[in-house]
Amino acid sequence: MNALIAKNNNKRNGLNDLKDLNDFVYDLIVVGGGPTGSVAARYAKLNGVSRVLVIEENASIGSPVQCAGLLSTAALLEPDMEPDSSFVLNAVKGAKVYPPSGKQLKIVGKETKAYVVSRKMFDRRLAEMAANEGADYLMKAQVVGLTDGVFADDSGDMKVKALEVIHNGEIQTYYAKVVIAADGVRSRTAGFAGLAPCEKVLSGVQIEANYLSEDSDFVEMFVGSAAPGFFAWSIPASETISRIGLAVDSDMKKAELKRAGLTEQIEPVSAGDYLNTLLQNPVIDAKITPGYSDFVVGGIPIGPMKKTYAAGLMIAGDAAGQCKPVSGGGIYTGAVAAKIAAKVAAEAIEEGDFSERKMSEYEKRWKKELGRELEIGMRIHDYRMKLSDEEMNKIFDGLNDPEILDLITEYGDMDHPSVLIQKLMLSKHSLKMAKLFGTFLKTLF
Repeated sequence: MNALIAKNNNKRNGLNDLKDLNDFVYDLIVVGGGPTGSVAARYAKLNGVSRVLVIEENASIGSPVQCAGLLSTAALLEPDMEPDSSFVLNAVKGAKVYPPSGKQLKIVGKETKAYVVSRKMFDRRLAEMAANEGADYLMKAQVVGLTDGVFADDSGDMKVKALEVIHNGEIQTYYAKVVIAADGVRSRTAGFAGLAPCEKVLSGVQIEANYLSEDSDFVEMFVGSAAPGFFAWSIPASETISRIGLAVDSDMKKAELKRAGLTEQIEPVSAGDYLNTLLQNPVIDAKITPGYSDFVVGGIPIGPMKKTYAAGLMIAGDAAGQCKPVSGGGIYTGAVAAKIAAKVAAEAIEEGDFSERKMSEYEKRWKKELGRELEIGMRIHDYRMKLSDEEMNKIFDGLNDPEILDLITEYGDMDHPSVLIQKLMLSKHSLKMAKLFGTFLKTLF
């Protein structure tokens, strides 16, 4: 934006001349400096966007941590990252899954399936990559409003987005042709635009504790009533330290109580209500040392927003509910969506078209890449919510078959669960799968 005159009231910025005004004017503003935001900013620069600003409300990138820190190999590759010791703490090749019965189902991968990372260092690396391409970062700044603005130049009026930002105790107005909201699970930016939130938010909690892992390259997972509607985990950061936590779907527990006629007991259900019980699980209790060194709480958005765009605005990552409903992971999907949003933003700026119609191209493209897996993931999530502990035990007993486990080893993918499901349906075990899952599998495709 060159030689633009703001028609908005800019007194609160303390603007004295056009030069001061241009310090607050950008082609693209990204709200949120997490992985999705940094990838969006970097790819916008790589796509030729001139002035890019990332607004981050925290004092430093990567803090506070609100993630289990287990990233699939694709989650590193998508934003052009290579695993290295500066942020990778451990490599994971398999999982030990425990249904309510306690009978272990061991899934062994042929190669590394995921990495346990320091999210603080991972996030900072992505921010450095964006900054190295020329993106600016504004830290300790909170967006408190989003409105439409108008600029005028020699060619006439041009609509822009005006963001009210609290920074250094003052409210300042920043302007952008396009805004990408990547400000997390409870996106204020999306709310300012009047966009409906994602379908639901799971409650999550995690501690980091001394833990003597039998196999530090295996994640431990606990399903069923230990974590209603989702699962619990022990993720080894090393041979002696693990991240232990869970997420729950409050709606599931409420539904159980309502069906049992215990309506007077229906209260908000959080992950914290289940953490102490998880720590007493025999599998964990035998290896954990009392006390912990870190405590993390957060939310996992499940089910994408119905609409992820408006004129001059796109919503990406956790803010758009683009997490994987089966695993809760959002780094891979967020990076995919961020790159698409950056491309659409660059095109819009080049064409001078910031209309809702133009922004809708973002949603069409990300749904083409991610929509099918997210939809299947939601169906799996909804099905999982309906299972009793007895039904869960029956399913895992049926899966604990050497040939089926070989298929899981061969085709299991944290980011694309539909691939494994299709292979199981087309295998000689299809009849067994049908008996285990009923008509559910047929409804997935």
